[in-house]
Amino acid sequence: MRKITAYVAIISVPTMIAGIYGMNFDHIPELHWTFGYPMVWLVIITSCLTLFRVFRRNQWL
Repeated sequence: MRKITAYVAIISVPTMIAGIYGMNFDHIPELHWTFGYPMVWLVIITSCLTLFRVFRRNQWL
């Protein structure tokens, strides 16, 4: 049960970010910034790797 919970927590980060950007807002500052898209990818990857390391350290994975 802990493994399933850990993997769902890791998958929920990109899902949440995609949900926010999928709302088609025009007033998100990152949309008009040159490095906005790579920055979002960096945040997603960093968040997922951080969660993976935390769960691995706590022996959930």
